[in-house]
Amino acid sequence: MSLYTRIAFTIFGRFSENLEIFFPDLSDNLKKAGMKTSNREYISSGMLTSFIFFLAEIPTLSFIFGIFFQGIFLSLMTSITISALLTVIVFYLFTKYPNTIIADKSKKIDTYLPFAALFLSTIIGTKLHLNQVFKFFAENSRYGEITKEVQSMSNDIEVFGMDVHEALQRSIDRTPSKKMKEMLYGLLSTSISGGDVAIYLRGKAETQMEDYRRTLNEYSRKITIFIEIYLT
Repeated sequence: MSLYTRIAFTIFGRFSENLEIFFPDLSDNLKKAGMKTSNREYISSGMLTSFIFFLAEIPTLSFIFGIFFQGIFLSLMTSITISALLTVIVFYLFTKYPNTIIADKSKKIDTYLPFAALFLSTIIGTKLHLNQVFKFFAENSRYGEITKEVQSMSNDIEVFGMDVHEALQRSIDRTPSKKMKEMLYGLLSTSISGGDVAIYLRGKAETQMEDYRRTLNEYSRKITIFIEIYLT
C-alpha cells in the first residue's frame, strides 16, 4: 500500500465501507486491471483525490466568478455548488479508471493473441506437460500482456503450488480479454476431459489467424475507400 493510499484509507476508510455496495463490479475490475488494491482502499483514494480537487476548485472558481458577479457571497456559493458537482464527476471518473486500463489491456492482448496462440500450439506440440509449456512460453515469448498472464500462471503453479487447472481458472477470472478468456476456458475444458490440447490449440490458433487476416483486410478496404475519396 502506497503512502497516499494509506493516508486516504486512514481518513476515509470507514466511509468507503458504506460506499462499497454501490460498486459491485469494482473488485473484478481492479483484478482484471492488475491493480493490487482492495475495494475500500481504492474508493478511499478516490475520495481523497476528489476532496483535494474540491478544496483546490473553490478558491479558483470564487476568483473567476468574483469577476463576473457582484458580491462575494453569490460568487462563493456558486463556486461551492459547481465545485461539489465537479467533485462528484471526478470521483465517478476515478471509479471508472480501471475500465480504461481493462480496455487498453484487452486491445493489446487481442492484437497479439493470434501469434501467441500459434506459438503456444507449437510448444504444446512437443508433448511437454502444460506447466512446462507455460514456463517455456513465459521465458521465451515477447507478447506483452499475454506473456505476463502466462508468467502469472507459471508462478501460480511453481510458487504457490497450484495445479494446472487451478492456474488456468485463475487466469480465466483475471484476464480482461474475452478472446483470451474463451481460449483458456477451451484449453481447461479440453485438458479436464482428457482431450488433445495440442489439436485444440492448433485449431484455435488457425481461427485466431483467420480473424486477424479478416480484420486486416477490412482495415485495408476502409483505407482504400478513404484514399479514393480523398483523391477524387
